[in-house]
Amino acid sequence: MEKASAQPVCAQEALELLNCVTQSPFDQDKCLRLLHSLRDCVLKQKVNKFSLDDQDNHQHDTDSVTKKN
Repeated sequence: MEKASAQPVCAQEALELLNCVTQSPFDQDKCLRLLHSLRDCVLKQKVNKFSLDDQDNHQHDTDSVTKKN
């Protein structure tokens, strides 16, 4: 991460997309807009990989996103 923050890079966009796909009725147009928003964030922030807290060999650092150099 480039700057210290409470959330990983693009976390809000990812969370909004995940919550969108769980809603009933499913609003495909809304979810597609959120997907594009997440994609734009990923490209802007140069995110290479997302991971969950318990992945990556139980890594204990706060970064849950890998950024391209």
